[in-house]
Amino acid sequence: MTQGLEGIVAAVTRLSQVDGEAGHLTLAGYAVEDLAPQASFEEVAYLFLEGRLPEPRELDAFARELAGRRALPGAALAVLREAAALRTTPMDALRMAVPLLSLGQAENPRADAMTAIAAFPALVGTYWRLLHGETPAAVRADLPHAAHYLYQLSGVEPSSERARAVETYLNTVCDHGLNASTFAARVIVSTRSDVISAMAGAVGALKGPLHGGAPGPALDMVFEIGASERAEAVIRAKLDRGERLMGFGHRVYRVRDPRADVLARAAERFYASDGDRHLYDLALSVEATALRLLRERKPERRLDTNVEFYTALLLHGLGLPRELFTPTFAVGRVLGWAAHCLEQLRDGRLIRPQSEYAGPVGLRYGGAPARASVGT
Repeated sequence: MTQGLEGIVAAVTRLSQVDGEAGHLTLAGYAVEDLAPQASFEEVAYLFLEGRLPEPRELDAFARELAGRRALPGAALAVLREAAALRTTPMDALRMAVPLLSLGQAENPRADAMTAIAAFPALVGTYWRLLHGETPAAVRADLPHAAHYLYQLSGVEPSSERARAVETYLNTVCDHGLNASTFAARVIVSTRSDVISAMAGAVGALKGPLHGGAPGPALDMVFEIGASERAEAVIRAKLDRGERLMGFGHRVYRVRDPRADVLARAAERFYASDGDRHLYDLALSVEATALRLLRERKPERRLDTNVEFYTALLLHGLGLPRELFTPTFAVGRVLGWAAHCLEQLRDGRLIRPQSEYAGPVGLRYGGAPARASVGT
């Protein structure tokens, strides 16, 4: 019996390939290190939804359509206001508001996919501002997708360097095989439910700390160390206590996570012109020390830097608090969810795995003794 569907192929997809042994991530045919730092989010979205990169005229029309779907329904705004009054966490607020994106709209898979991709920045940004007693920023159709997300959070049009940094991040995390939230979305839509319902289910899956909650702690160790000369002593003490070093090692990758390299270069570019350069240099020192000590202590295992380490460094540098790390991940991953839903509707069938029963049998109402359990 396979627990957790480990190693089981449940879908055939053209959207992404994760090669954990070689450390490669392919996004719709392109290596993540080639596509993510160079393409616009709109180009990647078109690629995922249409199967190819757009011509300039197609990209312009696509970007205008996407921007035209950014406004939130009044009911979603009302829910976000109520959630802010009760100090709900951002991920819970997102989970509550997403289903309302379909309110008053005829069900249409592609239109619903576009609406979800377009609206997530406004959902997260609006809620963050409401939570802090600020008026939501106006929805603007003149800003590219990544810049619009930062504008929704701050109400200030971002610099090109900041917009490019967050755009690279969104592109990097937009899809990653059949992870838990993507699988949840595909299961829901495989019943021929609607795409917005699948988006809500995916957010629910991402909210769990085993899937979407790790980037923040990856930076805690850097802050705890504080100075490069303390790195070795602190990390050795953690390893002596058997603690896991957050930001190192991955369930799939047996070598360095390729997304870590993409975000490392994005962080290097960003911190060269903005942000706390001391923090960046300290993080590099901590990473180098951690990798050396992990290889010394656990030579039989490849515990390399994963995407969480540089996600935390980049998003912190952009001024995003850790409460926004997972919602920002959702702003990027919603593209993958949407594309997987359209693929499942087009090519898939009902996802219905089997289970193995391990409970008692032969019970009789009234308390008679049971026969032995099966499957144990």
